[in-house]
Amino acid sequence: MCADHLPRSRILVADDDRAIRESLDRALRLDGYEVLLATDGVQTLARMHAEPVDLLVLDVAMPRVDGLGVCEVLRAEGNQVPILMLTARVTTPDRVAGLDAGADDYVPKPFELDEFLARVRALLRRAGPVGAPQPHPGTAAAAHAESWTERQLQVADLRLDAGARRAWRGHRELELSKTEFDLLELLLRNAGIVLDRSTIYDRIWGYDFGPESKNLAVYISYLRRKLERDGEPQLIHTVRGVGYTIRAE
Repeated sequence: MCADHLPRSRILVADDDRAIRESLDRALRLDGYEVLLATDGVQTLARMHAEPVDLLVLDVAMPRVDGLGVCEVLRAEGNQVPILMLTARVTTPDRVAGLDAGADDYVPKPFELDEFLARVRALLRRAGPVGAPQPHPGTAAAAHAESWTERQLQVADLRLDAGARRAWRGHRELELSKTEFDLLELLLRNAGIVLDRSTIYDRIWGYDFGPESKNLAVYISYLRRKLERDGEPQLIHTVRGVGYTIRAE
């Protein structure tokens, strides 16, 4: 069993393509996960309402209710389960639509199984298992957690509360997915420092997807849209050939 994830994490795979569904079922079980299956959007929502899962692998193009609709419903209900979206749509607007619906990551079809499993492990590490125990009050772990949540991060009029997982641009609160928040927090904790792409991939996704991957660029673009929605000055800067940094002009 892979040491990178907790044993028996429960994953719901929702895809109407039987071959893909059975392939992912087999691969995830071999990697030590408990797997549930769904074949359309209605069945996916029913299973999500019936029992908790640690991760939802969600195909975009499904009958009855598509993946974007499922994602939007779950987020509207306050369900913050990590969502890894599968899609044959590879243009930037399509990827942005998935992120806008509340997905945390996406894998374009066709995909390499090793990359898919790496993204699964990364999302599970960041989220922790359903019902994970919290530090007991009065312990050193609790004291450390409390000191962490009290730390406020700020650059210009951009503020982030790491403990509450909330962020604001001026008086406007930002609506961020889990991945967007983690990426913004990483940049703010290293304000003024240029982080190379490999470092960001390793810290956020736990895996460097290589120079051809557009995943990071899509998330940076989407963060910029949210940070500069009302014409605010740019804060996230691209250092060509290296990576990204956040700083006030």
